[in-house]
Amino acid sequence: MSTNTFQTISPIDGSIYVERPFANTREIEQTLSQAKQTQRAWQQTSLTERKKICQDAVQYMVDRADEIGEEITWQMGRPIRYTPFEIKGGFQERAKYMIEIAEQALADIPAPPKEGFQRFIRREAVGTVLVLAPWNYPYLTCVNVIIPALLAGNTVILKHALQTPLCAERYTQAFEAAGLPKGIFQHLHISHEQVAQVIADQRIDYVAFTGSVKGGAAIQQAVNQRFIATGLELGGKDPAYVRADANLDHAIENIVDGAFFNSGQSCCGIERVYVHQNHFDKFVEGFVDLAKTYQLGNPLLPKTTLGPMVRTSAAANAQLQVVEAIQQGAKTWIDPLSFPTHRANTPYMAPQVLTNVNHSMRIMREETFAPVVGIMSVSNDEEAIQYMNDSRYGLTASIWTKDIEQAIHIGDQLETGTCFMNRCDYLDPTLAWTGVKDSGRGCTLSILGYESLTRPKSFHLRLS
Repeated sequence: MSTNTFQTISPIDGSIYVERPFANTREIEQTLSQAKQTQRAWQQTSLTERKKICQDAVQYMVDRADEIGEEITWQMGRPIRYTPFEIKGGFQERAKYMIEIAEQALADIPAPPKEGFQRFIRREAVGTVLVLAPWNYPYLTCVNVIIPALLAGNTVILKHALQTPLCAERYTQAFEAAGLPKGIFQHLHISHEQVAQVIADQRIDYVAFTGSVKGGAAIQQAVNQRFIATGLELGGKDPAYVRADANLDHAIENIVDGAFFNSGQSCCGIERVYVHQNHFDKFVEGFVDLAKTYQLGNPLLPKTTLGPMVRTSAAANAQLQVVEAIQQGAKTWIDPLSFPTHRANTPYMAPQVLTNVNHSMRIMREETFAPVVGIMSVSNDEEAIQYMNDSRYGLTASIWTKDIEQAIHIGDQLETGTCFMNRCDYLDPTLAWTGVKDSGRGCTLSILGYESLTRPKSFHLRLS
């Protein structure tokens, strides 16, 4: 492989699924130039026309959800029984909602009446938005920014993870088919070093990044010499708290899914669970029984419910956390060998449940991003809150209870971007998606998701 190319290795069988050249200096310059040159005309295009093009592009993807789903499976390993629904489900839902609220979100904000004056604030596009997208939910994550950025009148450049490059190409195809003028949406296949160079370019006006804390720090360092903003959606170590009044069967079913869907490779997946002591033994028993029903195997087979992790190194890192926890006294509840397709030194990793864990262990503190969960017993709400907040992350937290008032009361004390009750691992597009602490800053989705993609311009008009 040339140093000017990259390969996407499929976790399914280790084969080369995609090979592409990195963009060269001329191509990068052309992309930046086109984005700058076309932005003003796009901003002056009617919102009605912008909405129509975005709707048509979304529909183009939905019509091809099955073939796109197969591409996702080959690129990052999620079972094919689920991947088409990333497009038919969350991708379509989020895009549709952000299109629906565009007029409201972008409307002028009037000032109070004042005799002899007309005053209002107008939302103006920031310019060119660079979107840096991850591999784990390759369409769900970046649609949060791409659609509202275009609707607000920005041009967009998408750099996708090198594990999922076909997703960027699919976006380009969809917008071309929808009739989007050339230069308004573009993608680049570039290296980390080239990303830093692009961010440093004066023609980039906003950077939206989804990825690791380490990656977020690198992005922030790259923009430090410029007066532009970033949206950073970073890691998570999301907790669930099962109260004494919880519907136990409902909690088990949903928390297991929240922990193991997508092989646990979700920034808002459940990685640690705190269970009231009255339910602890029964919860663990039910949780383990359900986890053992997962079918680990080739994700192209319809029966598979747990596919490989994205790469062998990711599985090895998770397994190291488990080994460390065992050495510190943790108890594992699942024999990996009971899953015939579990293999060391491969991405195929069986689910694992641990008890006798505590917050001195990495398994309860650091992001695992794998089908692994630790479960602790707590005696009351106060203890649960203390443990849930004992993390450098703060993306989501879920409370399992029949008492909505207590859920709100507890939620008010949690250091988190989203507080769930009786559900988890879901983004409602009507609500702001945001994190605190090392989970990032800024927000996407909801009417607030348009704010970072626009800048206010005040009109102060004296009438003659």
